[in-house]
Amino acid sequence: MLTQSLTSSKGAVWTFRQAGEEEWLPATVPGGVHTDLLALGRIPDPFVADNELKVQWVAESEWEYRGVFTVSPELAQAPHLFLVADGVDTLADVRLNGKVLGKTENAFRQYRWDVAGLVKAGENEIRVFFHSAVKFCRQRNQEKPLTPKVGMSLEGSVFVRKAPCQFGWDWGPKLPPIGVWRDLRLEGYTQARLDDVHFRQRVEGKKAYISADVRAEVWGKTPLTAHLRVTAPNGKKTFETSAPLVEGTAALQVAISNPQLWWPNGYGDQPLYRVEVWLESSEGVEDQKAVQMGLRTIELRREPDEWGESFTFIVNGVPVFMKGADWIPADSFPTRLTEAHYEHLIRSAAETHQNMLRVWGGGFYEDERFYDLCDRYGILLWHDFMFACYIYPHDEAEFIENLRYEVEDNVRRLRHRTCIALWCGNNEMEQGWADWGWTNPTNPLMVTEREAYERFFYHTLPAWVEKLDPDRPYWPSSASSNEPFVNPNSQDRGDMHYWDVWHGRKPFTAYRTVYPRFMSEFGFQSLPPLETIRTYADPEDWNMTSYIMEHHQRSASGNGLMITQMTESFRMPKDFPSLVYLSMVLQAEGIRYGVEHWRRNRDRVSGTLYWQLNDCWPVASWSSIDYFGRWKALHYAAKRFYAPVLLSIEDQGTKMKVHLTSDLTTAWEGRVRWALVSVDGQIVLSGEVPVNLAPLSSQAVFSQDFAGVVFGEEDRSRELVFLAELYRENECISRSLATFVPNKHLKLSDPGLEYSIHREGNRAVIVVQARKLARFVELKLEGADVIFSDNYFDVPAGFSVTVTCPIPKGWTLKRMSKALRVTSLYESFA
Repeated sequence: MLTQSLTSSKGAVWTFRQAGEEEWLPATVPGGVHTDLLALGRIPDPFVADNELKVQWVAESEWEYRGVFTVSPELAQAPHLFLVADGVDTLADVRLNGKVLGKTENAFRQYRWDVAGLVKAGENEIRVFFHSAVKFCRQRNQEKPLTPKVGMSLEGSVFVRKAPCQFGWDWGPKLPPIGVWRDLRLEGYTQARLDDVHFRQRVEGKKAYISADVRAEVWGKTPLTAHLRVTAPNGKKTFETSAPLVEGTAALQVAISNPQLWWPNGYGDQPLYRVEVWLESSEGVEDQKAVQMGLRTIELRREPDEWGESFTFIVNGVPVFMKGADWIPADSFPTRLTEAHYEHLIRSAAETHQNMLRVWGGGFYEDERFYDLCDRYGILLWHDFMFACYIYPHDEAEFIENLRYEVEDNVRRLRHRTCIALWCGNNEMEQGWADWGWTNPTNPLMVTEREAYERFFYHTLPAWVEKLDPDRPYWPSSASSNEPFVNPNSQDRGDMHYWDVWHGRKPFTAYRTVYPRFMSEFGFQSLPPLETIRTYADPEDWNMTSYIMEHHQRSASGNGLMITQMTESFRMPKDFPSLVYLSMVLQAEGIRYGVEHWRRNRDRVSGTLYWQLNDCWPVASWSSIDYFGRWKALHYAAKRFYAPVLLSIEDQGTKMKVHLTSDLTTAWEGRVRWALVSVDGQIVLSGEVPVNLAPLSSQAVFSQDFAGVVFGEEDRSRELVFLAELYRENECISRSLATFVPNKHLKLSDPGLEYSIHREGNRAVIVVQARKLARFVELKLEGADVIFSDNYFDVPAGFSVTVTCPIPKGWTLKRMSKALRVTSLYESFA
């Protein structure tokens, strides 16, 4: 096998032009029109101010790309030669050396053209002409109007197979990319090529089996042998077998004694075996493929119980409470994403004890780098197929055939992945039919589409998945009860999306009234950090109702919703930076409130995935990590509320109830110290409780009503707080604080925050002290982005908190000390 990449980094010279123009401009492949125009200074940065509106013409236009590349005689003369495109976005005509190869109509799938005899030794030319997907969608929508648009999204976007959110969403801009966005290459073969290899695993007691079902395209009559080699994670031990290829197929399997099991993050290690398959003839290796696999069992257990039907993921026999978030595309222009970008996001999830992400159905099937990192960090994936929030034309045979290629390509590409836990049909489409008014018995088109929905997601798609990947569960929609159109957002069975707090404008306390079997979406917005706002808004626009701030807010009335909820909890901020700070604290508190409740009820609830982990551009949104990778207060809070052993306080008026929740598979012993203390440090009551926590359990360890003290001779509700601390031996490993009144009514005064800083290795150690209660203490290093070991934490009066962070390259401790800013809730209004 011979291959040659036709990308810019591998020597091909690419240019592009707008249709009808004579001038060819330098281009990058993989890439796209927007990023190429931006690199040339031909358009303003669409992420700044309202420049997005100034570049809408780009997607309305047609474009042509031209690539010139040199091919060696050896490759050009290969008996069987193919041009392979892993991703073309989207509606394009492809020509090679003047001959039309075909059309593309799906950005999610691979295209392969036989080009034997068309490629010549020496210089060759490929041209890709892109038609406007926007115009196509608009025309199709006029012919067959389906669902209303989401936010600023484009009507008719359902008719083209590319990332739905690229046409605009309630957190994303309308900037649909155009271009060759994944690898483009030549592949040359002599005798045969691997058409498909289905890698499978099976763990049975102290043995594991890795198999490879090989299917090859064979042209010659020379005998071929298929080989399978598995290399242990340490690289020192291999397991091999081989078999002759018979009628283009072979079944191979090796047995592994005492296998090293792969575990989700927090439950064990993630050893990965290297698995290789190759085809060999008497002339040598004809084709080969290598992957990495972790050995584990996984099932979705759904059994009747006292609340309805369970929804629990079982990994290696252990029921795992899923802790995580929903994942969206990490850039509106995905070809800009680097290994470092993916690494930062996935590592940030792992560092906050997350063990599952949900690949949301409004984006795209991700890059291999994403799945590599999830395998490595122990992040399981709930994986949607790419349908979200709309009615799609599932009644059209041509559309279904296009989808079949898409599903086959991506399931075959990804089914060996240890990280993928479940395939899910779509995002919220079933809710649309059940709850959003789509169902209309008097509209023949809607009757047809409803029937087509049920046929596709309950019959056609699961049949495809069962054939392609029988070892994983399939779920029809998120959210769903697994019964077509019947209470898809049930608390009794299936998964749930709960948006009554954000869209329904209920208080955070509403989370405690809900007991989902699996919470796969819920969220609350915040502004991004001020450093991020600076990239798109000038100081004169720093106002929640300014034009630019509302342009970077895509949820209807989103900024107003934040302010309304903010006034329920906090005093009005004194300035815009304080408003930004409070929005992040508010978001963190709201999500914490829900997660702690659901983790306390882990015998009934089996997972929480908050919306959302990340952003695709700088914007006010539900994310815990902003577009530039900066952790918001929510992400720091996630590190606490997703801790393996969770200390939480259930505040019920004057009654305080302390809970411990354990995700550990072993028993845990420690002590809980509690105190009723004033904001200035006076201890009114205190006590200590020994705890012995069973594995995978939650229990209340302390409960007391303090009404007699709080409302005794005088009302002290504004000056007293309840403090709980969790100790293991003599180390405080967790602290939680609850109030008897909203934070806005607390009698806070200047906490007298002080800090010291010293060095330990390549990290700075910061000790923060407070003379009086300091709530939600924020650490910020001006001039550098660092991730602190903790942030937005409480410091009770007379206490200290030790935090570490990396020392920026080239910085001294003196510089760090000058650049460090330490503030708290008090400073947001005083």
